[in-house]
Amino acid sequence: MRFICRGLALWLALSVTLFMAAQTPRYRPRTNSENLQLQVEQLFALANRDRAQAGAGNLRWDPALSAAALEHCRRMSAEGPIAHRYAGELDLAARTAQAGAHFSLIEENVAVGPSAPVIHDEWMHSPGHRTNLLNPEVDRVGVAVVAGNGAYYAVADYARGVQPLTVAQVEFRISALVRTSGVSVLSDTAQARAACAVEHGFGGSAGRLHPRFVMRWQGADLTRLPQSLEDRLASGHYRSAAVGNCAPQGEEGSFTAFRIAVLLYE
Repeated sequence: MRFICRGLALWLALSVTLFMAAQTPRYRPRTNSENLQLQVEQLFALANRDRAQAGAGNLRWDPALSAAALEHCRRMSAEGPIAHRYAGELDLAARTAQAGAHFSLIEENVAVGPSAPVIHDEWMHSPGHRTNLLNPEVDRVGVAVVAGNGAYYAVADYARGVQPLTVAQVEFRISALVRTSGVSVLSDTAQARAACAVEHGFGGSAGRLHPRFVMRWQGADLTRLPQSLEDRLASGHYRSAAVGNCAPQGEEGSFTAFRIAVLLYE
């Protein structure tokens, strides 16, 4: 049985209020870096203020998301009309992953307006933007603001972060969960790693022991085991296990996921 982490739909905003006609600016935003940073900090602080009031939890600042947001923000300023994706540009998941972000959920708000407080207020009064901003499933954000065409362009990329881990670190975490059932974990990971890399069988590495049950799955959550595996471990039929981690297989795209195999022996 194979478990794959899905639930990765993007909550991309469908409409954005334009606060001024670009061809007839009513104000001229200050373009110095200190002021632009102030706008960024205001959007970050206002988001966490309203998330705290909604019980959604604070967002952590993510430099990789911020870098991706800045690149897209500059593209919006150059294009004029705002959008989530322009011709020749990677989609949101791909461009944030390319910037170094690791996530299992990603979403984005974009806007153009006279100031950070006004932009935030418009997001909070737009159902799609408000849902993104207050989503309790995201835990980090990167924000960028660029001045252009007599306005401030803003991008906020929200994500549920996934910590990058080595193969050994992934195996250590899963092994700790297996041990809570009273089943011992073998130190030799070769057979489990070989089994992890294939859909069926043991990847040409049968080893000295023959497992009675094999579970493979793929996902971002390393805090719990699949329920069917927990049921097997609780059955009392197994004395030892082997845990292996390998490269995830293609369905996750730009989203961070871990592929794991657990072999159970009587």
